[in-house]
Amino acid sequence: MLPERSAREPFDRDLLDAYSDAVIHAVEQVGSAVVRIDAGRGGGSGVVFTPDGFILTNNHVVEAGGPITAILPDGRSIRAESIGRDAHTDLAVLRIDGTNLAWGRLGDSKRLRVGQVAIAIGNPYGFHHSVTSGVVSALGRSLRSRSGRLMDDVIQTDAALNPGNSGGPLVTTAGEVIGINTAMILPAQGICFAIASNTVRFVASRLMRDGRIRRSYIGVAGQQTPIPRALARANQIAVASGVLVTSIEQQSPAAGGGLQDGDVILAFDGQTVSGIDDLHRLLTDERIGMATSVTVLRRGARKHVTITPAESHSN
Repeated sequence: MLPERSAREPFDRDLLDAYSDAVIHAVEQVGSAVVRIDAGRGGGSGVVFTPDGFILTNNHVVEAGGPITAILPDGRSIRAESIGRDAHTDLAVLRIDGTNLAWGRLGDSKRLRVGQVAIAIGNPYGFHHSVTSGVVSALGRSLRSRSGRLMDDVIQTDAALNPGNSGGPLVTTAGEVIGINTAMILPAQGICFAIASNTVRFVASRLMRDGRIRRSYIGVAGQQTPIPRALARANQIAVASGVLVTSIEQQSPAAGGGLQDGDVILAFDGQTVSGIDDLHRLLTDERIGMATSVTVLRRGARKHVTITPAESHSN
């Protein structure tokens, strides 16, 4: 005798069918724009994001140099030109010449919600055009890039990523690219990260315009240091830590502005600085050539110095 069928079974099947249809729709929308990137001694994935052949991928996929080739889902192999790359956000823009190119549309990552379905498309371990799905696990994460700089507004997902997925798109069920997959934590399972599409859009536009991201620098090495409570009260300091200046480059903006070894940077243009990452975030291209007030703690007393950041030429 056959077991009775649960009244929930048709309902559960309908839910699974709807989920499958949503994933299939996303892959049909974006999958044909996902390419495999072969670059020198390495490789990964990428996604065409404009009709005229601009491709997004990770900086670490192409940073070794040498010829770069994009292999399309239809089998075409096309030489790719490096337009620009940024190690600090682990993003790179390439370009290919071709006809009838499919392309993926960048979505608005600010509209994402934790728990919504996320689909990763890429080439893990060289398995061309593989699809995994999961959910958005968290938003607004911070992740240290390979350059050592902190990347903000990173998406965490449990859509499985493996070596070779790097540079491929993270996609919504609507078929919008809402992230560029960049890293996984080994040996953890289900903890993977993507650079949010709003960051991607900003960085890509600058790379396409200038070939690089312009940032400012002041020429100091430093480390986070706590501010003793008694010292904080005596100087009416509202932060619990600052950046202890451990060395200053000769002829740098910091040296020209009178910053000294042993100073503790507390604020930059009125914005609090509790650690070196805060300082990095404030050193944007808009600061280049702009005289800026920097608040420091020097030998137990609060002082102000004026520093004019210069353009950084490190990538």
